[in-house]
Amino acid sequence: MEHSERADILATAQVFALPMRMRFRGVTVREGVLLHGPAGWGEFAPFDDYADARCVPWLASALEAAGTGWPAPLRDRVPVNTTVPVVDPATAHRLVAASGCRTAKVKVADRGVFAEVLAADAARVAAVRDALGPGGAIRVDANGAWSVAEALAAIPALDAAAGGLEYVEQPCATVGELVAVRRAVGVPIAADESIRLAGDPEKVALAGAADVAVIKVAPLGGVRRALQVATVTGLRVVVSSAIDSSVGLAAGLALAGALPVLDLACGLGTGSLLAADVGSAGFVVRDGHLPVPGSAPEPDLLAGVRATADRERWWRERLARVAALL
Repeated sequence: MEHSERADILATAQVFALPMRMRFRGVTVREGVLLHGPAGWGEFAPFDDYADARCVPWLASALEAAGTGWPAPLRDRVPVNTTVPVVDPATAHRLVAASGCRTAKVKVADRGVFAEVLAADAARVAAVRDALGPGGAIRVDANGAWSVAEALAAIPALDAAAGGLEYVEQPCATVGELVAVRRAVGVPIAADESIRLAGDPEKVALAGAADVAVIKVAPLGGVRRALQVATVTGLRVVVSSAIDSSVGLAAGLALAGALPVLDLACGLGTGSLLAADVGSAGFVVRDGHLPVPGSAPEPDLLAGVRATADRERWWRERLARVAALL
């Protein structure tokens, strides 16, 4: 992309703030920046605690969406899971029953005393199984919070509560720990952070650390880069969201639509976690699926979800710093 074209796209920046229905990953308001270019809208929304250098791929992804668009899709819809935050069993049951999805991803390993947290996690997972019935798939996500010993204690307990887990996502933080856990348990292991943060994502697969690769578009630098990563890992792929607005979610759906093989439900049904959106034409899960768009939807509700003046200034300064690193 030419420098002048990039500058024109950056000049269109619009800062948004979307309230969430409940706390998720410590976030209660999802903020970010929308950028507009010849191909449509893109989203730049790295989390607040990310250093500027770590935000560079997120900006590259937004510029791809706005400037060049995405590869042609191979399918017109993709299966999705519903995501269950750290909530009580009754709330988990209600969320899953209302989702229309046949796969649920349950967040586990919250902060606290391990035995107490595990008991709460098992109760949440059991409630999800009850809501799904025997035919649904349950996956859990620990976000790298467990030690190897904790993972080896937690995974069998959660597998039993689920009546069988589809996989466990990022049980531990490091590739070496994932290898140790995968060798010791019979439940498939999925890698998320280990792939996003690896200098060479192929090493995760070559090390025997995972059975499934969880791929997010923005942290990897865009749809085309994410397609390359999905290919080099050689693993089964799940495309996931970073709690995106409908503009950011469109990029994940574009990736899922362009994958040569897609045999697992994707973690893109996260729109229900937001209490508002940037556009009225958001993505609604129907029969456990979301449509694959050609471009991001128009953010026609942006005027009602503007960030405060202080937060807008913070985001614009951050955008300028990250753009200087491209």
